[in-house]
Amino acid sequence: MLPFNKSSQIQRELAKMRSEIDSLKILAAHPLIQNIRRGANPASLRDTEFKVFSQFGDDGIIQYLIHRLEPLPDSFIEFGVENYRESNTRFLLLNNNWCGLVLDGNQKWVDQIRSDEIYWRHTFTAEQAWITRDNINDLLRDSGFRGEIGLLSIDIDGNDYWVWEKLDIVDPVIVIIEYNSIFGPDLAVTIPYDPKFARHKAHYSGQFWGASLSALDLLKKRKGFSLVGCNSAGNNAYFIRNIRVDKLPVLTPKQAFVDARFRDSRSRSGQLTNLSGHQRFEAIKHFEVYDLHREKLAVLGSLRPV
Repeated sequence: MLPFNKSSQIQRELAKMRSEIDSLKILAAHPLIQNIRRGANPASLRDTEFKVFSQFGDDGIIQYLIHRLEPLPDSFIEFGVENYRESNTRFLLLNNNWCGLVLDGNQKWVDQIRSDEIYWRHTFTAEQAWITRDNINDLLRDSGFRGEIGLLSIDIDGNDYWVWEKLDIVDPVIVIIEYNSIFGPDLAVTIPYDPKFARHKAHYSGQFWGASLSALDLLKKRKGFSLVGCNSAGNNAYFIRNIRVDKLPVLTPKQAFVDARFRDSRSRSGQLTNLSGHQRFEAIKHFEVYDLHREKLAVLGSLRPV
C-alpha cells in the first residue's frame, strides 16, 4: 500500500490530468458550436449532434437548442448521473457556466462529484437520493430549486414516466427524458410504478425499464410540451415547453422514433449478451406493463397498437 501522502499526491495529479483533458475536449468542441450557430435549420436534431461528456451525441443537440431558444434560465437539473463524468449537463456546466443540481442514488458517486474541482469552481449541487414520484418535489424544494429552469434531464432507468408526471415544483423549458425503444413507436406503455424498482433486479437482462416514446408523448400533452425529436442513439427524447417551441418542428412519436442500436443486455451471471432487434422484445414480452391508452395492466407481448 502506498504511503498516505504519496497516494494523495497521485490523486491530485490524476485530478489535474482529468481537468486538463476536459479543457482540451471543450476547446475542440468550440468549432462545432460555431457551426451550429452559423448553420441553417437542421433537418432533424440528429444533424446537430456531437459528444463531449454526454453518453451519445446529446451535447450537440443541447447546444443547438439553447442557442435556438435563447434567452433561457441558465440552470439545470439532472437525475441519474453516477460520477458525473458522462452526463447530459456536464458540458453545460463547464462550457456555458450554467448552475445546477444533480441527483444520484449512490452516495459513492455523489462523494466523487463533490471531491471534483468542478464542485468549487461552479455553482453546483450534488445530492444523494433514491428518487420516487412521492419525494421528487420535496427533494428539489429542499435543494433550493423551484420555478423556471432551462433544462431538466431524467434518466433513472425505471420510473421515469411516473416521476415526470408528478414533478411540478420546477418549470423547465427543455426536458430530456430517456425512453425504452424496445417498446416500439406505437405502444403507449410504461413499467408499473414501483418505488423500489431497480432495472437489473426487475430482470437480469436489464431490458425491462422505463416508458415508450408514445407514453411520454401522451404525458407531455398534459404537461404542456411538444416533442421535437430524439437522438440518433435512440434513447433520449426532447420536449420543449409549448410557449417556447418557436418554429422548431413538432413531431409525432412515429416521426421522431429512433430504434436503439446499442446492445447492453446481460445474462443471469451479468455478462453482456448483446441482444439486438426483436431479441430484446422477446426477452421481456412476458412482463406486465401499464397501458396508458387502456389505463390498465397488460402483458407486453399481448398488446397491439390502438
